[in-house]
Amino acid sequence: MTPLKRFYHLLELDKKDIYQIFFYAIFAGLVSLSLPLGIQAIITFIQSGRVSVSWIVLIILVVGGVALVGVLSFMQLRITENLQQKIFVRASFEFAARLPKIKSEELYGTYPPELTNRFFDTLTIQKGTSKLLTDFSAALLQITFGIILLSLYHPYFIVFGLLLFLLLYFIFKFSYKSGLETSLKESKFKYKVAGWLQEMARNNFSFRNELNYDFALQKNNSIVAGYLNYREKHFSVIKKQFTQLIIFKVIITASLLSIGGYLVLSQEMNIGQFVAAEIIILLVITSVEKIILGLESFYDVLTSVEKIGQVTDLALEENSESDSLNDHCYNSISLETENLKFKFPDSPTYALDSITIKIDQGEKIVIEGENGSGKTTLIRLLSGLLRQSSGAFYINDDTFRKINLKQYRSQIGSIIHNETPFEGTILENITFNDPMISTEDLKWALDGVQLSPLIKLLPKGLNTHIHPEGKQLSSSNAQKILLARSIIHKPKVLFYEDPTDTMDEKVANEIIDFITSDKNKWTIIVSSKNPYWKTKTTRKITMQNGQIILDQKKQ
Repeated sequence: MTPLKRFYHLLELDKKDIYQIFFYAIFAGLVSLSLPLGIQAIITFIQSGRVSVSWIVLIILVVGGVALVGVLSFMQLRITENLQQKIFVRASFEFAARLPKIKSEELYGTYPPELTNRFFDTLTIQKGTSKLLTDFSAALLQITFGIILLSLYHPYFIVFGLLLFLLLYFIFKFSYKSGLETSLKESKFKYKVAGWLQEMARNNFSFRNELNYDFALQKNNSIVAGYLNYREKHFSVIKKQFTQLIIFKVIITASLLSIGGYLVLSQEMNIGQFVAAEIIILLVITSVEKIILGLESFYDVLTSVEKIGQVTDLALEENSESDSLNDHCYNSISLETENLKFKFPDSPTYALDSITIKIDQGEKIVIEGENGSGKTTLIRLLSGLLRQSSGAFYINDDTFRKINLKQYRSQIGSIIHNETPFEGTILENITFNDPMISTEDLKWALDGVQLSPLIKLLPKGLNTHIHPEGKQLSSSNAQKILLARSIIHKPKVLFYEDPTDTMDEKVANEIIDFITSDKNKWTIIVSSKNPYWKTKTTRKITMQNGQIILDQKKQ
């Protein structure tokens, strides 16, 4: 979809508001262009040397017209403000609703927080759309009505109108493509700069070293140079348009003054008509200038719409409407794969190759293997985070592609590598404000992962606010919060990637004892460097080069 079509679809959502803006613009345009006629009549009265009631009435009407145009402009301002608010709210919920549901393979090779920076283009769309709808609509209507009105004075002015529309057409035709292209490339480097600054902020300690600091500045300089290059190219397009406008204004102004003067001298127009015509011409030229100068906003809006489209175009997970997880699924969940294969988008080889396993409810499984053997990929595929490239995945003897992901995920708990607490209270991080979680279940989870002693020490307890990524917490306490979150709903299956690896050995082993206790009937599938997991699990799967080379159950 082209940026122009995206912008059209965006505006289509608020057609009623836009129609109102155009209605007020038409009305204001008509009133504005009636003012020169009033001025013409006033000058005629002045020339006659007579002061009459009609003269006073005309003055009142002209002043009233100016006030009315102001009122109409204010009404447009109110509508565009509502429109800006709608655009912001709609964009925020579009991002919020999509980000957790984007297919994992769509995010492969990207940094999601950096991708989310595109949301800030919403501000450009807000301001730019408001400017385009009010200024452009008013300017185009003033040009149209002005030319119609001028043609009534003399046919010569029709030529002026045709030249004007030809100018706008050619300026737009020959600069639209290059203007949009340079704007998009400029924006690309703008986000590269923002992304690199974000990396520096995220790893600020690493860049405190003088050598590393110099590297950071050099890289920033390289990216900024690319931005300035395309910014200058974009400005060249704007400069070319403005140069064409200046030349046009000079030619048109000289021509129209000459034509107007000739018509007055030849008595084909009177002085009042000449003054009114010149006022209209000035209004029209000002409107043309407003459109040409506004083209930069037009490019910015189209670029912003395209940038946001990079997020909204990402494919979402498919979720079957069928209730494939029927009642017996809530009592137990068995997982089975048959000749399952998985390949990352840019990889020529399979990360998982010919995986065939069956996992029954209640099994406690540890997955071993060297780095790159496929442990993490297998866990993420079984948890529904990834989808297989080929082969079959069954849950309770039903093909995974038919499974309702919402239902399946409601029955599992997980900790994914590099997952951290989010900004909010400890209680929110564990329960997500689920009203169905009882106080007893919350205490059970906190005690089980040994988080209760920390909560008791905090002045605000569970209502203690956590910074992004749990920065004020120790890494072990951050992991305990994730563990409590994973078990709070007492799920049927737990998927863990290094769940206790930042904890002291004694604490980690005690938590592993709780997680693997026979009192808990959940299935456990874990990958961890902690050897204690091996002593508490009932099955060991060893992987190498994306294949299972050993699947051993304890007797």
